[in-house]
Amino acid sequence: MIAIASDHGGYQLKEHLKAYLAAKGITCQDFGTDSTDSCDYPIFGKAAAQAVAEGRCEKGIVICTTGIGIAISANKVKGIRCALCGDVLSAELTRRHNDANMLALGAGIIGPVLAERIVDTFLTAQFEGGRHARRVGLMMEIEG
Repeated sequence: MIAIASDHGGYQLKEHLKAYLAAKGITCQDFGTDSTDSCDYPIFGKAAAQAVAEGRCEKGIVICTTGIGIAISANKVKGIRCALCGDVLSAELTRRHNDANMLALGAGIIGPVLAERIVDTFLTAQFEGGRHARRVGLMMEIEG
């Protein structure tokens, strides 16, 4: 199960990606928002991140206009490694090297076709472990 959430700026892309993933047989749990009415991204980013951190969802996708604010919000939840990606290579490398468990997208920056490619890559790339595991461990120690 994939946690997915957005604010009003990311709502349309969120809905697009939910349908795209459903067509591929991938189930999403939607943590809001449910319209394009103005709202606060930290509420929705936190809800999705908590679901991932608690193990209720395997990975998460969060979306706002730039992806920046909702990524910062998600990263405030202990255990989350949320990467803002605007290209396929970054999505691949954040999984392979950082074991990112959440992806942030900027709906005002990328279109739906690129978003699909980034999401596909993020969901299929595997963590390499090895020297990267040590670095991820050091990163997670920063949380305290």
